[in-house]
Amino acid sequence: MRIMVIEDDHVLGGAVREHLASQGYGVDWMKLLDDAREALKTIDYELVLLDLNLPDGSGLDLLRALRRAGSSVPVIILTAQDQIASRIEGLNSGADDYLVKPFDLSELTARVAAVARRYGGNPNPLLRVGQLDIDLARRIINVAGKPVDLTAREWAVLERLARHPGALVAKTDIEDSLYEFGAEIESNAVEVYISRLRKKLGRDAIKTVRGAGYTVGN
Repeated sequence: MRIMVIEDDHVLGGAVREHLASQGYGVDWMKLLDDAREALKTIDYELVLLDLNLPDGSGLDLLRALRRAGSSVPVIILTAQDQIASRIEGLNSGADDYLVKPFDLSELTARVAAVARRYGGNPNPLLRVGQLDIDLARRIINVAGKPVDLTAREWAVLERLARHPGALVAKTDIEDSLYEFGAEIESNAVEVYISRLRKKLGRDAIKTVRGAGYTVGN
């Protein structure tokens, strides 16, 4: 999943980016609203983590502009403003969730996963795809009843596919969910992760549709 973090605090922003990246998410960190707006024009983010008080304006203005433009990208507000009125204003402006600073990074991970599940059309964190039993919340997978350990990047690829069983997922979509904005991407990186997953989950767990992408479940 490709996530944009809009946060001008260097300590917090760095901690959030590092933590989410360790979970296998692709994370772009913006410190200014203008930079965020430019990136949003060219990249289809699957989640935005939004601070409200930025050096060049209010995060709520960006959120309202996104909703007026018809954008349905999920937004979680991260802010030190803990008054009820501020929460209501944020939610009424189109936010999907609201997390007050300081917060535990594990709670942030849980909220990110919950919002992603809702927008994926299946709020249930438990999936069964063929012989795969997948717990998206706890990041646990069993193959024919036996647990399998995956790296963060392997998990990110599998999660991208498993959220839409039977659907075709393009290689570029997988790349976008894995890598940070501006990062170097090896041309065969996705193929490498798919190969590793097949070794752990079984040759037929992931199917290749030549020239189009990958699918699981059918």
